[in-house]
Amino acid sequence: MTNEDLLKKYLEETGVWYRFIEKKETIHTADAAKAAGLELHRVTKNLVSKTNEGEPVLLIIPGDKRVRLKSAAKALGVRRVSLVSFEEAEKISGYPPGGTPSVGHKTKMRTVIDKSLIQYETVYCGGGSRKRLLEIRTEDIIRLNNAIVAEISK
Repeated sequence: MTNEDLLKKYLEETGVWYRFIEKKETIHTADAAKAAGLELHRVTKNLVSKTNEGEPVLLIIPGDKRVRLKSAAKALGVRRVSLVSFEEAEKISGYPPGGTPSVGHKTKMRTVIDKSLIQYETVYCGGGSRKRLLEIRTEDIIRLNNAIVAEISK
């Protein structure tokens, strides 16, 4: 079963509304938004990270912003949060960087979603591969991840 199939199965099992958008292969959020003809601030960066204690966490921010790791650490109640390498991110999430969705990961992670994203009914994120985006309701990302909503981008 491919990553794309696993993600689709997860979405169907949870009963959420979703839509896949096929596009050319990309890794970076800006390239993905351009390839799909979408506004960059509606395409999320799903940043697999670790706390100072080694706990994997997911930080979800708009594609046109940069993550504020100190703010993310504060939201999670930990001393420090740092990004992990592409290789480690894929081991933790089960998805390649550039294809990492906002939900349905191999490893259950505490999640923080940037407060600015809740103004949108839907957002776009990695669709399980670098050739696909997933459109999903923001409220479903929050609910499925039991996500913390906080200002974590600049």
